[in-house]
Amino acid sequence: MFEKIIQVFRIPDLRKKVLFTIGILVLFRLLAHIPVPGVDVESLRAFFKSNQFLGLLDIFSGGGMSSFSIVLMGVAPYINASIIMQLLTMVIPKLEALYKEGEEGQRKINKYTRLLTVPLAALQSYGMVTVLSRAQQKIIGDLDPLRLVTIIFTITAGTIFLMWLGELVTEKGIGNGVSLIIFAGIIARIPTSVQSTFAVADSAQILNLFLFAAIAVVVIFGVVVITEGQRNIPISYARRVQGNRMFGGVSTHLPLRVNQAGVIPIIFAISIMLFPGMVANFFVGAKTAWLASAAQSVTDLFKNQLFYGILYFIMVILFTYFYTAVTFNPDNIAENIQKQGGFIPGIRPGSNTAAYLRRILNRVTLAGAIFLGLIAVLPLIIQGITNVQTLTLGGTALLIVVSVVVETMKQIESQLVMRDYDGFY
Repeated sequence: MFEKIIQVFRIPDLRKKVLFTIGILVLFRLLAHIPVPGVDVESLRAFFKSNQFLGLLDIFSGGGMSSFSIVLMGVAPYINASIIMQLLTMVIPKLEALYKEGEEGQRKINKYTRLLTVPLAALQSYGMVTVLSRAQQKIIGDLDPLRLVTIIFTITAGTIFLMWLGELVTEKGIGNGVSLIIFAGIIARIPTSVQSTFAVADSAQILNLFLFAAIAVVVIFGVVVITEGQRNIPISYARRVQGNRMFGGVSTHLPLRVNQAGVIPIIFAISIMLFPGMVANFFVGAKTAWLASAAQSVTDLFKNQLFYGILYFIMVILFTYFYTAVTFNPDNIAENIQKQGGFIPGIRPGSNTAAYLRRILNRVTLAGAIFLGLIAVLPLIIQGITNVQTLTLGGTALLIVVSVVVETMKQIESQLVMRDYDGFY
């Protein structure tokens, strides 16, 4: 590992890419500490700690939300725009045809994604400001129209600037820029959590902290194994003669990843899970007795950790199957294999191949869905076992960190292999 790092800095152009990436991430962390004026930051942080959904969004912003910085939305609007465009590509024939055009079509889809990011960032920033202005704590003072427009414009510009920085990293640096920005935000929160944990820890909690560390190591190992896990479907290509040359006759494989959906099902599930509680909070103080009573019942129900954990686990599994079905179409895969003269040994091309892929995909997805469900409820399990409340082994954050590290290391290794590094092997 250390030899690879040393070799990276010995190669001039690779060293330049790494330093450029580090510089962009440092700039992002500086921007995350520039607050929008007129906000009670202490009340804001207390409000975020009491709201799980906003806490999840704060992870993606790298703590920018809890400090109400100019980049408080982070790259969340860009991620939402990417997800929306990905889903639309599957259901709108024109976008699907554009996607199949290759690099040029992908460039146009990326352009549409950037354009969609602007209104999404404006709407999300308006919603965030509205929620904070109506909170019980006095977080934001009175908002006149000019101040509201100024805040929304500033936050939207911050999101677009981060999106540009992420694309610069992808183009001129190492790794995926947007993923690295999220990664930097998550990592930046660790020192504060560790400091607050040891500040309140006593001798009785030392054993729990060691237990927490042991569980963290095991979970990280499991995340790496599942993230890299895949089922290889053998594909053979028949020999064909063109002119005086013979083509084909080779064997390869089609990889079906265990975690085909990534962290998207967790984001979908927690959005749906926390929406009823957020709506109920607005009607708890209603003057109508039955409405206030019903809202209070819903709020109490979703505060029940057992009910919340079970329902959350089930929702993640359902959304994993849904998202996998949307993004991976066995019929299209079988058709492409047949067009290229390939076949799965022992399976007839066409509909039989599609049915076989669908059956294997459902089995592999079950393991990935259960894994994502356990990752989602992991903070509740860890806090129940160790009773450590200030450190949370957030499953979503952990999954993102491991995925980004693995992907970035793969890109660095490929760069070293391209330069024919003799000592690499």
